[in-house]
Amino acid sequence: MSQPKRTRPIHTPPGGEPIGIKPNEAIIEAIGQEGVFRILANVYKRLETASIRPLFAADLDTASWRAASYFVEAMGGRHLYSDSYGRPLMRERHLPIEIDEAARVEWLDCFKAALRDDIRDYNFPAEHLESMETYSDLFSKWMVNVESEA
Repeated sequence: MSQPKRTRPIHTPPGGEPIGIKPNEAIIEAIGQEGVFRILANVYKRLETASIRPLFAADLDTASWRAASYFVEAMGGRHLYSDSYGRPLMRERHLPIEIDEAARVEWLDCFKAALRDDIRDYNFPAEHLESMETYSDLFSKWMVNVESEA
């Protein structure tokens, strides 16, 4: 007889889901869908050598495409993610992956570095950089599902 599968406790970040927070739509108007895909491709290039690499699918190109399609939609662009995968429900989709605060910070650092290092290459509107970083910070906090040890 097989043992019942153990489940780990799921941590819910304080403050709950960030409702109504989205990147400014002027970003996608300026950089286009292609710019979003370039940014996420650069994020995932950084993740290739990050200590959190094992948290991601073996095929980082597909993972990058999925993430970029989500961000396009979050910025008010085409519904690429929803059309391909259904409703985003990003926290639920990330629950099988153990994400603690350290992993979140490392992902966020890769995201911010890719964004800031190549901002001119994307034609990213500098006046919206802070709002994009705020969105990615709040989004990543909501993905944390393992309580960090004090």
